[in-house]
Amino acid sequence: MHLARVSDIKCLDDVSFEKFLEIARGILSRGGVDRTIAIDDDRKAVENGELCTVLMRLGFSYIPVSRYTSEQIYIPLETIGFFDEIKPSRFRVFRDTEELLYRNWPTPLVRLARSSIEGRNVWAKLEGFNPWSMSVKDRIGWYMYRKAVERFGRVELGLLVESTSTNTGLAIASMANIHGSRLRAYIPSTVSITGELLLKIFGAEVVRSLKPLTVELIDDVEAVARAEGAVHLNQFFNDANFEVHLRYTAKELELQIREAGIVPKAIIGSLGTSGHISALAFYFKNRFKGIKVYGAVPEQGVAIQGIRRVESGMKWVHSVELDGILEVSLKEAVESVINIVRKDGVFVGLSSGAVYAAYRRLVEENVIDQGDYITIFPDHGFKYVEHMLKYIR
Repeated sequence: MHLARVSDIKCLDDVSFEKFLEIARGILSRGGVDRTIAIDDDRKAVENGELCTVLMRLGFSYIPVSRYTSEQIYIPLETIGFFDEIKPSRFRVFRDTEELLYRNWPTPLVRLARSSIEGRNVWAKLEGFNPWSMSVKDRIGWYMYRKAVERFGRVELGLLVESTSTNTGLAIASMANIHGSRLRAYIPSTVSITGELLLKIFGAEVVRSLKPLTVELIDDVEAVARAEGAVHLNQFFNDANFEVHLRYTAKELELQIREAGIVPKAIIGSLGTSGHISALAFYFKNRFKGIKVYGAVPEQGVAIQGIRRVESGMKWVHSVELDGILEVSLKEAVESVINIVRKDGVFVGLSSGAVYAAYRRLVEENVIDQGDYITIFPDHGFKYVEHMLKYIR
């Protein structure tokens, strides 16, 4: 047995999403890999090829290999480079604006000292520090585009079409601009004028629909893609949405928790496409014992830009276990945003306000005890100022 660089091995086997989850679950729960990949003289996987593919998709630097026959082993995650990709630029120097995104990770994890309630310390992972849309959606826009590059074999993808409530569109538009492609963004009726203007500033062609939810536009956008030969990345069903958070966001958070010296009792996030909170739930519930994961959604009949209710249709949340889903009003979300910026000086978006409102509800209903709690704040607040006018006093 020896360790080979991932780039030197031909894994060959395609893996369904369900099989990917099954194999990844075993790796995370064991904290390592328990068998080698058997390879031939051409360094092609001839046994455990599916495991090889999963290790590659999880971002390992090395793969344990043996000649022709697989061997039983145990190698910890760190030994085969599980965390190697989480390497921010030491002096924040970047060769281009794409590198500005992924070499600027991890996004910050900060304790909100004055917003924490009665010994329930709230730590916020600030996804608004991503550079393009200033949101968590930069991660999926980047990764979906990169996976499309692998699929088509070219970096310039021509016309892309996407249903978006702003942030994913801004992220895809940024990648399109960097690589000479173009985006047509289809937005629902509930998107703010600010969101539409930002998409246009980023160079996207914008088509506003009369439908209120982005998910309701998927079939229309897919029909356009087929008719015009465009690329539809489809954030709602593209597994790159889930995988980017498993490969990067979750690992970042584990390393940050170690650095902070805390053992969080729960992670609280929001549900939009469900990609990031589902990936975090999958990772932390398999990797650690006892951690709970909660999701925030809008109340029935309420629109909070960037998040929606589970029954509106989500893919990945049904593959994981959440410990609770909390309904939040727009008023609670906005007032939480104002509360956070006036207590801790950080201006976050409406979905972040919804996450904090969910945390507050868990405290008020005595669902959570004293300890440390991670909240995932998806974006910055600048896009939502028009929503806040009537709440400012």
